[in-house]
Amino acid sequence: MHRLGIVITAGLLLAACGHDSPVATPTPTTVLPAAIEANATVDYVVDGDTIDVIIGGEEERVRLTGIDTPEISHNASATRPATVGECFGDEATQFTESLLPVGTPVRLERDVVGRDDYGRLLAYVYRADDGIFVNFEIIRHGYAQPLTIAPNVTFSDLMVQAARDAEADDVGLWSACR
Repeated sequence: MHRLGIVITAGLLLAACGHDSPVATPTPTTVLPAAIEANATVDYVVDGDTIDVIIGGEEERVRLTGIDTPEISHNASATRPATVGECFGDEATQFTESLLPVGTPVRLERDVVGRDDYGRLLAYVYRADDGIFVNFEIIRHGYAQPLTIAPNVTFSDLMVQAARDAEADDVGLWSACR
């Protein structure tokens, strides 16, 4: 829990400074003081807010808590019709891929509710090598909007402020999807 307090404090301090970041390069705005212990490895980036990870030799689908990226297009399948992607969906997916390339060791931390109605793990994701808080980075760089679903509200204020800062800086979807 102490680690979470450090992340919140660092994020709020950096957000309050109006930290300006380029859209194309994932310049971190939150960093824990040191590397952290991984409990999963990235196996695949599904879209901007969903990843597949390997935990103990098993694959799990993870929905990043507190954020909502634009949807990407999907081809028709036996269970659903084709869908057209939303503005900035592909860019959000590419940004998440740049933060979490396949093979990246990560730390997953849950909030109150551990799984969604689709069976996906709900988690705050940190890169283990440098402590980057991935959920925050995605929203702060303008690739997501906040999505708070109680009782998973640990970082809701931080995510809302990050989105406000991204919008004020006119980055990402805030400049591309008017």
